[in-house]
Amino acid sequence: MRAFVSRLLLAAASGLFILLPAGASAQNASAQQEIESAMKAAFAAAQQGPADVKLGDQAVVRLPQSMFFVPRFQADRLMQAYGNGKDPSLLGVIMPKSDEEDWVITVNFDKAGYIKDDDAKNWNVSELLDSLKEGTEHSNEERKKRGFAELVIDGWVETPKYDSNTQRLVWSVAAKHKGAGADENPTVNYNTYALGRDGYITLDLITEQSLVPKDKTNVLTLLDNLNYVEGKRYSDFDSSTDKVAEYGLAALVAGVAAKKLGLLAVIAAFLAKFAKVGFLAAAALGGGIWKIFRRKKADPQ
Repeated sequence: MRAFVSRLLLAAASGLFILLPAGASAQNASAQQEIESAMKAAFAAAQQGPADVKLGDQAVVRLPQSMFFVPRFQADRLMQAYGNGKDPSLLGVIMPKSDEEDWVITVNFDKAGYIKDDDAKNWNVSELLDSLKEGTEHSNEERKKRGFAELVIDGWVETPKYDSNTQRLVWSVAAKHKGAGADENPTVNYNTYALGRDGYITLDLITEQSLVPKDKTNVLTLLDNLNYVEGKRYSDFDSSTDKVAEYGLAALVAGVAAKKLGLLAVIAAFLAKFAKVGFLAAAALGGGIWKIFRRKKADPQ
């Protein structure tokens, strides 16, 4: 579905017309109508900055004036309209008000339990990258079955960095399609994590690789202004009552807990992570629709 919608929007953006099989134009119209309806609903429900946005019962993030937040229900519909699967951990999406910017930040909470961060002291970034590449190769088998292009890991965009004082993790890799040319400017996930008592919140920036140096300041600002509520902080952990996650911090980077969690869990994790790339690609290809609705939300007048 994601590939189908992307092709449709690419044709619309480039002014091309494609001869489609019987019944396909009805499917095109239905998909396009759902995208427009999902966008309208998303922007109608959006909370504009500056504002303090509640992230479920876990935390609060300070939203700057330049952004707005789309709540869980409308965000989930928008993601599905662009071909992404339903994500029960999704809390919402954050977007820029300016139509000169085309990044998206997805906000998720994974109730994995308390994650011990001891392994961050000893991890080897080269080994983590090798694990990522191996996991991606495994996930490619499933991607092929589902009709998606295979991916290869091209190296770190941001090597993993963990702050044990604030329990914040940041990392990013470049993933591109197999056989892509050297001039490809791939869409990447710039991943940030805030650990809490019950699990972790992720703020994932989705943008083009060449724009990461500029766009990452947006997600890092949000990460710095995200605070768990009292009772949900990492320091509130009670070893006598609280659940401890089955994996450590390194698993959030490279799925190095593959043997413990099982191969299917690794495949699911990689598919979920890189599926988000399709959302921004489709949104960018949507061009006019995306920017018109966003401009209306930013400037009601």
